[in-house]
Amino acid sequence: MNAPDALSPPQTLGRSVRTWGEMIKFSHSIFALPFALMATFLAGRELTGGHPTLLHVLLIVVCMVAARSVAMTFNRIVDARLDALNPRTQSRPLPAGKLTMAQAWVFLAVFFVTFALACGAFQIWFDNAWPMLLGGPVLLFICGYSFAKRFTRFAHFWLGAAIGFSPVAAWIAIHPQSLGIPAILLGVAVTCWIAGFDIIYACQDIDVDRTSGLHSIPAKLGPAKALLITRVLHAVVVMLLLAVGKLCGLGWWYHAGVALVAILLVIENAAVRPDNFSRVNLAFFTINGLVSLLLGVCAVGDVLIDLPPVW
Repeated sequence: MNAPDALSPPQTLGRSVRTWGEMIKFSHSIFALPFALMATFLAGRELTGGHPTLLHVLLIVVCMVAARSVAMTFNRIVDARLDALNPRTQSRPLPAGKLTMAQAWVFLAVFFVTFALACGAFQIWFDNAWPMLLGGPVLLFICGYSFAKRFTRFAHFWLGAAIGFSPVAAWIAIHPQSLGIPAILLGVAVTCWIAGFDIIYACQDIDVDRTSGLHSIPAKLGPAKALLITRVLHAVVVMLLLAVGKLCGLGWWYHAGVALVAILLVIENAAVRPDNFSRVNLAFFTINGLVSLLLGVCAVGDVLIDLPPVW
């Protein structure tokens, strides 16, 4: 008979999955996913019926979640030693010993295969080979971010570009022939948005980054100048989103979403001061989750509002 505190294999697996999900902040997939779905429905206007199919949407969601899971797991593996030296990150599962390196690599492999299969499904069902052809280079780029802080202060923009690929990649997967300036502007908007709030987040680690020889804009320029850069980036985000709306002929639903995004970004930047980082988590997690979710809902709603029922 097992000891009272012993765990059966299913329980052990379940606990490992939960720990892994906490490690990579699985719930934070919401940051990029709404932008990918926004591009999915904008590109889907070129398809028969004027919208993507349910299978299109499902495959985009699987690709997004799998790619992010690969990148975040790889980041935690690469940064395990550095996380152990940082008081803010010492409790993460790998440095704390709650998850083994072998387990982390298994999770990475599972989601790598999942991503590859989902990319291949676009070729099988929609005769679109681009996701398979570009999936590998995209994964290499987004995993490469894990090394960026070791040699460049502009790692925030690398992270932004890695996530900014999401709407462009979704557009290519749905209707590559219509890829153009709107998709690129949307990708740049996401890049600036992510880079901006990653700069805010990095303000917490200024001393650790300097001590460890890591590079970041806050560590190089100090928090006041770093936060000013974030404000400029977020102003650019709003302008780019307005340009996307004009080029795509979107209506009041979308523009209401952009207005809400502008308000939330003002609140986010006001919440963090150079001498007070106590509200970084509010700015980073809550407000940015609302930014992506609200804009995604408003953009998709704008596309669908004049169409017959979808699916």
